[in-house]
Amino acid sequence: MFTGIIEEIGSVASVEPSGNGAGARIKIRAQKILQGTKTGDSIAVNGVCLTATSLGADFFTADVMAETLRRSNLGSLAVGSQVNLERAMAADGRFGGHIVSGHIDGTGTIEKLEREGNAVWVYVSASDSVLNLIVEKGSIAIDGISLTVAKLESSRFAVSVIPHTGEETTLLSKKPGDLVNLENDIVGKYVQRLLGLAGHSGASNGSAITEEFLRERGF
Repeated sequence: MFTGIIEEIGSVASVEPSGNGAGARIKIRAQKILQGTKTGDSIAVNGVCLTATSLGADFFTADVMAETLRRSNLGSLAVGSQVNLERAMAADGRFGGHIVSGHIDGTGTIEKLEREGNAVWVYVSASDSVLNLIVEKGSIAIDGISLTVAKLESSRFAVSVIPHTGEETTLLSKKPGDLVNLENDIVGKYVQRLLGLAGHSGASNGSAITEEFLRERGF
C-alpha cells in the first residue's frame, strides 16, 4: 500500500524489451527510495506498483508486463524520462495522503495548466469509468500523487497544485496532451461494487444493498 506522497523523482536509465518483446525491463536511477529497500520490495513508479528485481548503488530495475504497458503511461517511458517514486508505506509511517494501491484505473490526458496566485490549476480529461468514481473535494492519485479534486465537470476534473507539490513531483512538467496515470479512491470503488452499479462486465454481484435500502435506514 502507498499513500501518494512522492518521495523522489527518478530518471529512466534504460528500457529493454523482455521475453517475446511484449513486456519490458526498466532501470531507474534514484537515491532516497533505495534506502532500506530490498530486492522484491514494492515501489510505485508514476503510481504503478512494481517489484524491484535488482538493486544497485544508484538504481533499481523492475519488470513490467505487457498489460501494464498498455494500460498506463509506463509504455511511453524512454531514457531520460522522469518518474514519481514512492516506497510502500511502512507500518509505523505517517499516513500523509490517502490509501493508494498502486493499481491504476486508467489514464487521463492533460488538457491545460493555469496559474492562479501561488498555485497551478491542472485540468485532466478522463473516461466515464474514472470520472464516475470522482467526487469534488475527494482524493485521486495522478501519476501516484495524492491530490484533492477541486473541480469536477462532465468530461474532466481539475486539481490545484501548491508550489511544494509542483517542486517535488513531475506534474507541472507535463504538457497538454500528455498521458497521466489515474487511480480512484478505493473507498468509492468498493461502494460501487457493493451497490452493483459498476459499468463494466460482471461487476454487479446481486447485492441487497440498494438506494432504497439505504434510504430506509436513514442514509
